[in-house]
Amino acid sequence: MAYIDVFNGDADGLCALHQLRLAHPVDAALITGVKRDISLVKRVKAEAGDQVTVLDISLDKNRDAVLDVLAAGASVFYVDHHFAGEIPESEQLTTLINMDANVCTSLLVNAHLQGAYLPWAVTAAFGDNLFDSARAAAVPLGLSDEKLQSLEHLGTLLNYNGYGTSLDDLFYNPEDLYKAMQPFGSPFDFIAQSEAYQVLADGYASDMAKAEVLPMASEDAATAVLMLPDEAWTRRVSGVYGNALARDFPNRAHALVTVMDNGNYRISVRAPLTNKTGADELCMMFPTGGGRKAAAGINDLPKDQLDDFIAAFKKQYGNAD
Repeated sequence: MAYIDVFNGDADGLCALHQLRLAHPVDAALITGVKRDISLVKRVKAEAGDQVTVLDISLDKNRDAVLDVLAAGASVFYVDHHFAGEIPESEQLTTLINMDANVCTSLLVNAHLQGAYLPWAVTAAFGDNLFDSARAAAVPLGLSDEKLQSLEHLGTLLNYNGYGTSLDDLFYNPEDLYKAMQPFGSPFDFIAQSEAYQVLADGYASDMAKAEVLPMASEDAATAVLMLPDEAWTRRVSGVYGNALARDFPNRAHALVTVMDNGNYRISVRAPLTNKTGADELCMMFPTGGGRKAAAGINDLPKDQLDDFIAAFKKQYGNAD
C-alpha cells in the first residue's frame, strides 16, 4: 500500500496538507505544481489499496482521473472549496467539499482535525484573501495584533510563491516549500527559523513595489483592469497583487491581465469583497477558466477574446457600457 498526497501549490494547499500530516504522519509521494496547475490527479498512478489524498483542487476538473483512481482499487480522501459539479458515488471516496465563499480547504481540514493546528489554517485563510474568516478562526488563539499580522504575511508569501506559468517562475517548487515547512509544528517557528521565509519575503517586497507603480488600463467605481507585461515577476505577483487591490478597494472588482509569450492572456479575477460571488461563473465562460466565487482565473485566454472578456467582466459587476 502506498500513500499519495495531491495538493495545490498555494498557501491553502500547502497548509491543508501540513495540518493533515502533522496529525497523521506518513511517507507519501507528493504531487503538486504551480497554483494554476489543477489537473493534478491525472498524474496519480494508483494501485489497489493505495490511499490518495487530494487537497484544494476542483473535483470538477479532476473527476475522470478520480474515477480512474477509484477503478484501480485505491481510496480517495478529497477536501476542497472550488466548484465540484457532480460528486462520484463510491465507498472508496470520502469528501469534505464546501463551496462557500468564506471557506478554504485548510479551514475544512482544521474542522476535520478539531482545531489541532489552527494557526496553520489561519495562515492559509489569510493567503486565500479570506481575511474576515482568518480573523474569526483565530479568536480562540488569543493572538496579539502583531502575531496575527505575522500569520497574515506568511499566508500571503506562501500564496505568492504558487503563482507562475511554470515552476521556473517560482522561488520554490511547492513540493520543496512543503518539505521546508514539515519540521515546524508552529508557523511562528517557521517564520523565525526558515530560510525560505526570508527568501519569499524579499522577493514579495521587490515584486510588489514594481506592481504598485503600473497604471490601470481601465478604472472606475465598479471595476478595474490592469495589464501586466510578460515577465517572471508579473506572473509571480499577479494573484497577491489582485488580493491587495481587492482589500484596498472592497467595492470594486479587479481583473489582472498578463500578456503571455504566445500572445494570449492569463487572467486573475477578484470579485468585490463586499460581493464575493460570480468570479467562477465569469471565468468558466471562457476556455481554460475556473476557480471559486470570490477569486477565479483564466489560464490561456485567446487574444481575440480579450474584448469579450472585459465586456463580460464589466457586465458581471454592474458596469456594462
